[in-house]
Amino acid sequence: MTDEPAITLRNVHLTLGEGAGRVHILKGIDLEIGNGSSVGLVGPSGSGKSTLLMVMAGLERADKGTVQVAGSELGALSEDQLARFRGLNVGIIFQSFHLVPNMTALENVAVPLELAGDPAAFDKAKKELEAVGLGERLGHYPAQMSGGEQQRVAVARALVVEPAILIADEPTGNLDETTGTQIVDLMFSAQRERRTTLVLVTHDPSLAAKCDRMIRVRSGEIEEADVTAEGIPA
Repeated sequence: MTDEPAITLRNVHLTLGEGAGRVHILKGIDLEIGNGSSVGLVGPSGSGKSTLLMVMAGLERADKGTVQVAGSELGALSEDQLARFRGLNVGIIFQSFHLVPNMTALENVAVPLELAGDPAAFDKAKKELEAVGLGERLGHYPAQMSGGEQQRVAVARALVVEPAILIADEPTGNLDETTGTQIVDLMFSAQRERRTTLVLVTHDPSLAAKCDRMIRVRSGEIEEADVTAEGIPA
């Protein structure tokens, strides 16, 4: 880990939509997230926290301000450069898994490495799937797996590139409590072992409380930069 923050946002604004439907989603966000730390973004629905997460991941471009992630200024990158940056530096876990239905678990996890031209893509994908307890499910397709197994595949896919930043958007939202707990334990264990920076959005107070730091977002602004577990409504 270095002294430089993993993520730095300065006066970040983002507006989405066209014409009369345009909505100012993020309004002057200033934020620093330390290397190797875990951060939970909390706040009411529609507050902008998932959009903020997507800006950090390089999936949305800010209209104004600077977004620096893992040493790169994202606003200065072309679309191709940004895609390459994400592939090498950012692992993303979505609520709805986002697996390719006509690919096996092994193929799904190997995709980001294949896109990066890694000749060992399938060997590394197999190792990651074994690490998340799916060594016997390599050849199974998403439809042949439970929701928990699909999210394990998604976790393995996010981690296989050894990302500097791990982004998770409601990672347990589609899972039952027991399965969700297993996924959370898996995610935090990997984050600690690899010293990856983890940023997650959640409505679950107990999940947010596991993070080193909690940040409350409201109406597109940072309302509180360090929230205690007691400060999160159940």
